Amino acid sequence: DLELPLTTILAEMEATGIAVDIPTLEEQLDTFTNLVTQEETAARTIAGDPNLLLTSPKQLQVVLFETLGLPKTKKIKTGYSTAAKEIETLAANHPHEFLNHLLAHREYQKMKTTLEGLIKAVGDDGRIHTTFQQTMTSTGRLSSTDPNLQNIPIRTPAGKKIRSAFTVGTNYETLLTADYSQIEMRVMAHLSNDPGLITAYNNGEDLHNYVGAKVFDVPPSGVTPELRRKVKALSYGLVYGLSAFGLSQQLNIPAGEAKQIMENYFHRFGGVKHYLDTVVTQARKDGYTATLFDRRRYLPELTSTNRATRENAERAALNAPIQGTAADIIKRAMIKLDEITRDDPDIYMIMQVHDELVFEVRSEKIAFFSDLIKQHMEAAAELVVPLIVDVGVGENWDEAH
Repeated sequence: DLELPLTTILAEMEATGIAVDIPTLEEQLDTFTNLVTQEETAARTIAGDPNLLLTSPKQLQVVLFETLGLPKTKKIKTGYSTAAKEIETLAANHPHEFLNHLLAHREYQKMKTTLEGLIKAVGDDGRIHTTFQQTMTSTGRLSSTDPNLQNIPIRTPAGKKIRSAFTVGTNYETLLTADYSQIEMRVMAHLSNDPGLITAYNNGEDLHNYVGAKVFDVPPSGVTPELRRKVKALSYGLVYGLSAFGLSQQLNIPAGEAKQIMENYFHRFGGVKHYLDTVVTQARKDGYTATLFDRRRYLPELTSTNRATRENAERAALNAPIQGTAADIIKRAMIKLDEITRDDPDIYMIMQVHDELVFEVRSEKIAFFSDLIKQHMEAAAELVVPLIVDVGVGENWDEAH
C-alpha cells in the first residue's frame, strides 16, 4: 500500500524530468573550474611545490606533516589520515593558510563535479531525468542517481545558483514547491511524547528559540543567534545519535560545555531522553526498529561484541524510526496527491527531494493547487503535533523554494 503504488508515480516523474537552463549551469561550471585552479595554485605556492596534487593523499601527507610540520592526524595504514573530517578538525585547532586553500579546493571540486554531472545528464528534450531509487537507503528515504539531485547544497549561494537553473517547462508557467517544516523534529515530538516539544509545536512557537530559552535558562528574547545555533545542532544531532563529544567537535566548544548543554536539554526535555534510551533497548530485544507505519529496519549488529559495530547500530536504531517515519509520510502524501491530480492537465509532480515536492503548474491555478497540496501533505499522518507545509512558487526552483 506504500512502495508498490509509488513505483508508477516515480516512473512517471523520471520520464517527465525537470527542465534546466544549460547556460546557467555552464556559467557556474566555469566559475568553479576557475576557483579550483586558484586554490590549487595558492596551495602549491605555500607548499613550495608547483606539481603538488591536492587529490593525492600521499603527497598531502608529505606537505602537511613534513614540509609544514603540522600536528599529525589519525594514524592509518599508509601514514596519517587526510580525510575531510580530520582536515577540518586540524584546521579548527591549528589554523593554517594551506589548510584553508585545501578545504576550499575540495569544496569547489565537489561543486564542479556536481555541475559536470548535471550538464551531462540533460536529455535531448532539455530536461534532466534522474533515477529515483526506492530500495537503496535503509531508512526508507528515496535517493536519486544519474544525476543525484539530493546533493545540491541548500543554503549556500552556489547551491541557490544551481537551483535557479532548474526551470519551468514549456507547457507550464510556474514551479510550485511544497516542503515539510522541521518534519524530523515533529516526528521526534510524536514518538517521544515529550510535553515540552508538544507544547512548543501546538502553540506555534519557534522551536529552536523555545528550546534555547529552556536549555540556557533565558527569556525567548535572550536566545542569541549563537545560542540558537548550538541548540539547533543538538536537537538535530540527537536524531542521529550525537554524543557530547560529537557536539563539542561540531560546535568547536569544550567537551565540558557540550556535556552541560546536553544535560540541560535532557533535564528540560525528559521525554526525549526516555525515548532515546528505550528505543535502543527495544530494538536490541526485537532485533529491529519500526517506523510509525511499521517499516522495519533489522539491526543484528546491536548484539555485536565489536564495540564500534555495536555503537554504529545503536545510532542507526535512534535514527531509523524518525527519518523512516518522515520518509513514509511524504510517500503517503505523494500517493494521495497523485490520486487527486493524475488526470489534471494543469499540474504535474516532477521531483521529490527529501522533505520537498516540486510541481509544474499553470499559473491561473496556483492558488487552488497551493491550498490543495498543503492540505493533503499536512493530512498525510496524524501526529500529536501539527504537520506544517511551506508552499512557494516561482519561475525556477530557487525562486519557488
